[in-house]
Amino acid sequence: MDKIKGHPESLGKKIQERNKKEKVWWKYTVSLVIFVIYLLPIYVLVVMSFKEKTDFSSRLLLPDYLYLDNYIKALKEGGFLNALKNTCFVTALTVGIIVILGCMAAYPLSRNRSRLNSIIKSICMGVMMIPSLSILVGVYTEIVSMNGVNCFWPVIVIGAAFGLPTAILLYSNFINSIPSSLDEAAALDGASPFKTFWHVILPQLKPVTATLVIQQGVGAWNNFVYPSYFLQKPAKYTLVLLIRQYFGTADSGSNLNGAAAVAILSTLPIVVLYIFMQKYFIQGQIDGAVK
Repeated sequence: MDKIKGHPESLGKKIQERNKKEKVWWKYTVSLVIFVIYLLPIYVLVVMSFKEKTDFSSRLLLPDYLYLDNYIKALKEGGFLNALKNTCFVTALTVGIIVILGCMAAYPLSRNRSRLNSIIKSICMGVMMIPSLSILVGVYTEIVSMNGVNCFWPVIVIGAAFGLPTAILLYSNFINSIPSSLDEAAALDGASPFKTFWHVILPQLKPVTATLVIQQGVGAWNNFVYPSYFLQKPAKYTLVLLIRQYFGTADSGSNLNGAAAVAILSTLPIVVLYIFMQKYFIQGQIDGAVK
């Protein structure tokens, strides 16, 4: 063991720091392995997007040429912009319904604590346990009878229906941590329950709202099962359905490189959204865990 010179107290601190570093080295190793596991698929996706369809070299090796036709064809010929517009429309309405109805339903459930409200919360939690695929046949039959195929509203309504229970529970738990004395003070000033909610409670819900916008937005953005059944025309395709189109059939073949380019372009809006809202997202996660 190397000799460590210095004051006895500083000597003890240095020894403790060295022992601590020796004990936590494995944590850094595990973190590095997890980082590589998450980063490797993204790296392969980026590499494939810059390669030609006929390039069968290793997907781990960077190409020695710059091939941008996959992105150009996706933007000009592949219908990416139309699919992006459809996806933004479906996602915005789905998240908007979840946030607006979720916070408005959570406020009376939190402030009026009764047996009925407890039952309603239990029902919301029970709905969260139902797999969306388990009711696909019944939902599809009803939507077909209502002429909803190739319309956006079934995807929006179904997505909002599955997202509302989570929103109601998150908002309820968050509102429970807000002192009810604020409501009483607003009532003494002559504010109605709606004004109290709008001016007093709603401004404090920014962290949990940002969390829901990101979570539910990513879910609606990547939703595949229900759009694949209800949005059958290419003009109605969302980004996920557009990516599926690149895989083709046994006769037409697949274009994995083009699919990789579209996947990269489809991921960018969500990444940008998270960058701008990560402060509120992290704060919402911390507040939800503490409160």
